[in-house]
Amino acid sequence: MARINEETRTRNEQAIRQAMERLLSGDVPADGSTDLKTLARLASVPRTGFYPKKHRDGTPRPGPYQHLAEEFDRRLDVLRRAGTIPDPREAQIGRLKIANATLRARIEQSDAELAELKAFKRLALSRLAAQHLELERLREPAATDGKVTTLPRRAVTGLIGSCS
Repeated sequence: MARINEETRTRNEQAIRQAMERLLSGDVPADGSTDLKTLARLASVPRTGFYPKKHRDGTPRPGPYQHLAEEFDRRLDVLRRAGTIPDPREAQIGRLKIANATLRARIEQSDAELAELKAFKRLALSRLAAQHLELERLREPAATDGKVTTLPRRAVTGLIGSCS
């Protein structure tokens, strides 16, 4: 890669600082996020300029814009610790995680209530069945005993007596 002159470097640093301000203020493009990749794309500079390089002898040297990448990371970290999340998607992910946890708790509560209601239903049905069997048992001797006369059943067509 060819070396850049001082004028180009200054122009690129200004573009990076403008893009940095844009991202840190929350103006994140729809297809990006608050990261170095989006910063490099918005500033129209190669992303590799943000990372350390090596001399030909293998010794490390800073990338041309590495100091700006470190500044960006520091400022982003400060904003996150302060509770301000400049990336709307990160904020949305946080809100969705909270909503997901709330919904999971509601589902657990609903499942517990449903299990309780099913147990109550089983108990109620078994009691009704036991009462029905008891009524059948109590009616049986009256029907077989000759002393009791069964009266014909009459259909009720209207209300009899007061309902209050």
